[in-house]
Amino acid sequence: MALIAGIDSSTQSCKVIVCDADTGRVVREGRARHPDGTEIEPSAWESAAGVAIADAGGLDDVSAVSVGAQQHGMVCLDEQGQVVRPALLWNDTRSAPAAADLVTELGGPQAWADAVGVVPLAAITVSKLRWLADHEPAAADRTATVCLPHDWLSWRLGGQTDPAAVVTDRSDASGTGYYDAGTGEYRTDLLELALRGRRPALPRVLAPGDGIAAAGRVFGAGLGDNAAAAMGLGAVEGDVIVSIGTSGVVSAVAAVPVRDAEGFVAGFADGTGRHLPLVCTLNGARVLDAAATLLRVDHDELSRLACSAPPGSDGLVLVPYLEGERTPNRPDATGAVHGLRVGNATAANLARAAVEGLLCALADGLDHLTDLGVPARRVLLVGGGARSQALREIAPTVFGVPVQVPDPAEYVALGAARQAAWALTGSLPEWNPPAAARYEADVVPAVRARYAEVRDLTSSVPAGRRE
Repeated sequence: MALIAGIDSSTQSCKVIVCDADTGRVVREGRARHPDGTEIEPSAWESAAGVAIADAGGLDDVSAVSVGAQQHGMVCLDEQGQVVRPALLWNDTRSAPAAADLVTELGGPQAWADAVGVVPLAAITVSKLRWLADHEPAAADRTATVCLPHDWLSWRLGGQTDPAAVVTDRSDASGTGYYDAGTGEYRTDLLELALRGRRPALPRVLAPGDGIAAAGRVFGAGLGDNAAAAMGLGAVEGDVIVSIGTSGVVSAVAAVPVRDAEGFVAGFADGTGRHLPLVCTLNGARVLDAAATLLRVDHDELSRLACSAPPGSDGLVLVPYLEGERTPNRPDATGAVHGLRVGNATAANLARAAVEGLLCALADGLDHLTDLGVPARRVLLVGGGARSQALREIAPTVFGVPVQVPDPAEYVALGAARQAAWALTGSLPEWNPPAAARYEADVVPAVRARYAEVRDLTSSVPAGRRE
């Protein structure tokens, strides 16, 4: 039995699973935490991976490894391969003004959509590079190679020291703002635009299923976390994946590139050679965390309260922009509660309003996909937030399509493991899809209609660096 490993280096933690390459059966697993914050020393990812690998029994008997990781993070290396400064993560919004400048300089959102299928926002790597050029020009001058979290971690785990050996894949490259998934080519002119004339080296983009030999085993190309999750779920065209973790993500497998001039939908690639149009919000499961904290209950009680309230929460609406927002692009927005009256000021209504507000924000993302012709026959609901019974039961009333909740699993790590098996054997394995619970309910249009009335009535905090 050949063993392969998938690594999920997410915003909050590192998870490692070791699997049977033929069946995908998980043999053992391990995990470790990452530090909090919106910037991080990449060495923390390596340390956490070492702990998680040890917790999973090591990799001595493993033939192939792939890493799935958080997208967009800016990792800058000097000529010797040393990290120039802490990596800026996707959820660091200090680059929002830089993103707006870049959009204007190229000629507007349509120009970016045509060029790379992605309109810069604060999260996108190209925006972070402009921030670096303007705020830390000495660091920008020292930067000889720019890579992404999964690129860097794979390189380090493979024992590499030459930055010219860093590789990436098309799914993660497509989230940088200087790679066009439609043509499979870097746009180094956009990299140079971001860095005000500087042009550091970029990782070589491996084809799906390709790998390299390092540290005595095969390393797959790696993936962005959303592409890895889609591969782990075995998603096909017509499936919309709604992932509720630190962020909220709505994505779908598509045969052709998607270009959205409004910038809501990012034209990312998937891990199989197809495409993964995606809408991302900054606010995911933490909305439920905040509601539970506010009501001084645990998540089970939050679900019980939410399910006991009527659809629409008796007119109470929560707009969940608690961390600012990316879709719509409001990095300095705050959350808001609307419609509060003496008669509806109950814990149950507030609990349901939190669940409905989170789902409405994600349903707006689903609308952006379908407006561009992406089919949505069912929703696959995954991520930590999917453990909420209230969210499962209320989701179909907001989304308007059947919702399937796959059994809990580390789908990013599982997708990375599937890619590792592909790199090892030369063919993408057909593992059995996960078992899933199905939820159906009549749609309640009034919930989204009321949310749409108030979602733009949000307040803001002063612009600037947010930790």
